[in-house]
Amino acid sequence: METNLPDTIPAIGFGFWKVAREDAAQVAYQAIEAGYRHLDCAADYGNEIEVGQGIARAFEDGLVTRDDLWVTSKLWNTFHAPEHVEEGCRKSMGDLGLDYLDLYLIHFPIALEYVPIDTRYPPEWVHDPEASDPAMRRAKVPLHKTWGAMERLADGGLTRRIGVCNYNSGLLHDLMSYAEVQPYALQIEAHPYLAQDKLMRLAKDYGLEITAFSPLGALSYVELDMAGKSDSVLTEDVVKSAAGAHVKTPAQVVLRWGVQRGTSIIPKTSRPERMRENLDIFDFELSETEMQAISTLDQGRRFNDPGIFTESAFGTFHPIYE
Repeated sequence: METNLPDTIPAIGFGFWKVAREDAAQVAYQAIEAGYRHLDCAADYGNEIEVGQGIARAFEDGLVTRDDLWVTSKLWNTFHAPEHVEEGCRKSMGDLGLDYLDLYLIHFPIALEYVPIDTRYPPEWVHDPEASDPAMRRAKVPLHKTWGAMERLADGGLTRRIGVCNYNSGLLHDLMSYAEVQPYALQIEAHPYLAQDKLMRLAKDYGLEITAFSPLGALSYVELDMAGKSDSVLTEDVVKSAAGAHVKTPAQVVLRWGVQRGTSIIPKTSRPERMRENLDIFDFELSETEMQAISTLDQGRRFNDPGIFTESAFGTFHPIYE
């Protein structure tokens, strides 16, 4: 039977991090209408029910069928214990209104104590927000046990593929030493200010696909006070020069750089015209000189760093990168 089911992750997807719950259903529908077929979701985003509503409407209106879409979700930190991995996956599937996921990822290599769904969902980072001194509460769950439970999800058909997010090279080497089911993908922060060339090369050597979140760099973090407007890669001369040469916007040039170096990317916007603009990056190609010039902007500038935000926001110092 012929199917439209994607065999590989689409090069450009739509990320739902920080999409407001009240907007998420409409944004999901508009993204599908604009042409996105890769939707990147997570339990921790707190909007999977609404994203599912947008997907259901797109099905009802005949925009797509389930086989046309690639839907990714992620296991949250509080569901790392093997007995809770399937529960976390099924909750995301139910909220999204789907009977399988295309890709399910370990969101962070951080195990936190379990919070029952009936107590609070999404559980977020702090174990008890009502405590006198709210903080994260670590759980003694080795990552290899979490991965074993992820493998059972794949074997059981709940997800077609499994993978990891926010792993460094040491964790990736370790994972590949015990994985019985090959991880399909590694999702990491990557943009011209954080090129991650060594980690990308390692992942590709192991046969993993790479998805870059925050492909435009600081834009997602300004409103969270995790970056300033002056941190924008879009104002760099080499980016603006390439944009002028190809009659494209600086954002399109940076997104093209991400795709052209071999990553899938998941930009986010709530504006339909920007959704279409972000997709319109396949009718030009950056020269090798332009690619190299943009790559030289790398300064190891990580915006999404648990070693910084967990202490200031969640009362616990928990770095995962050096």
